[in-house]
Amino acid sequence: MPSPLSGPRVPPRSGRAPRQLVVLLHGFGADGNDLIDLAEAWGGLLPDAAFVSPHAPEPCIQGFGRQWFPLTFRDPHERWRGVNRAGPGLDAFLDSELAANGLDESRLALVGFSQGCMMALHVGLRRQRPVAAVVGLSGLVVAEEGKGPEALQAGIRSVPPVLLVHGDRDEVIPVEALFLSADLLAAAGVPVEWHLSAGTGHGIDEGALHHAGLFLARRFGGA
Repeated sequence: MPSPLSGPRVPPRSGRAPRQLVVLLHGFGADGNDLIDLAEAWGGLLPDAAFVSPHAPEPCIQGFGRQWFPLTFRDPHERWRGVNRAGPGLDAFLDSELAANGLDESRLALVGFSQGCMMALHVGLRRQRPVAAVVGLSGLVVAEEGKGPEALQAGIRSVPPVLLVHGDRDEVIPVEALFLSADLLAAAGVPVEWHLSAGTGHGIDEGALHHAGLFLARRFGGA
């Protein structure tokens, strides 16, 4: 059955059939249009990649945009419950997109910003087969409250290479989340790299675009 998720798409710059698929997952209160311009930024490095940026499944509780799950910041368990509730819908979307493009997980990359980063990491680590790459921008890995890396490791089904990128002046998700997430992933056996964007808040600067684009190209076997 087709996934109910949908959003803007950009076909491969080369004009050929897609050889890779990059799925862009937006943050809380945004929608798929927020990230689809990354296709233009990375099209030169990934000329045979198709890009899709689905709208999250729920209207945002803030009254504008969309959300993968609600965030009240009053419940320490809401992120864990949220990624688990939203995960199956995103999984179904990925299955549908791969089938439609005749690709498998080795040709799939997940890129998420903020809440979308939480979703990319959660789902990417739990696919039956590893995806080519996961890029987490200005977000964090969601772990069950009060439990350590052994609990995260127990839920992992595959170990894709991960790049975490964060601004050192992030006012929404503090930069400490980058280091805590990197340590947690490494302790759980996940290969992780990270890049710190100096002077950057809760956003994506040119350095982040550069490092993430090169990371994706390498993981897809490019230069």
